[in-house]
Amino acid sequence: MLRESTQIADTEVELKDVTEGLSDGTQIPNAEALVNFAEAIVSRDCARIAETRKVVFDTLGNDATVDAGAVASAFHGFVRIADTIGIPYDTAAQGQDAPEIREAAGINDFYRIQQAG
Repeated sequence: MLRESTQIADTEVELKDVTEGLSDGTQIPNAEALVNFAEAIVSRDCARIAETRKVVFDTLGNDATVDAGAVASAFHGFVRIADTIGIPYDTAAQGQDAPEIREAAGINDFYRIQQAG
């Protein structure tokens, strides 16, 4: 999904930004506010969610706040569902995920991925 959206927007994304934090080359507008909001959602810290949601709302408006919350929550939910029902990583995307993207984003360093290999 990230690959498609960057192609549509004609924007380049440094995939290591996903796992190592934002780099100087990040081209996503308001990336810091969006990352902080997503991290707050994943942490389940209600006060932090409210604080970062306000920043996103004040910066990007209502529609973008709803979109950002929905996307972050959905991705978090997908992983939790897969983990909960025992879907092993190596069957993700029917084994058709792009290994070069996994490597570029640093996903191969995650504990769960190492255990699957």
